Amino acid sequence: MDRSPPTASPSTNARLLAFFARPGWGVLSRSLAAILGGYTLAAVTSVFCAVVLPGARGQTVLTGMLVAIVVAACAALWAFATRTALRAWVGIALPTLLLAAVARLMGAWA
Repeated sequence: MDRSPPTASPSTNARLLAFFARPGWGVLSRSLAAILGGYTLAAVTSVFCAVVLPGARGQTVLTGMLVAIVVAACAALWAFATRTALRAWVGIALPTLLLAAVARLMGAWA
């Protein structure tokens, strides 16, 4: 009697890949990139502008918040304009990480 654990058959793997290849998953991923990634990018942009721009602190914070609204809208547009959902995530994540790193070096979140 064979007591080895059952392995996934090729048909199971093929069905799983077919399930995730549905267009609905791409739309869900792009929607999450637009909502969560866009919000994160907007928040980091606001902090970046507040730290980097010259002038009074209140004025730079207000400018950063206004710029962040435009950035969030552009991130949502980007998420649905790209060819793949992965490109949407990368296109939002890279500027977020770059702005966060520069803002941290300039003294934000100290």
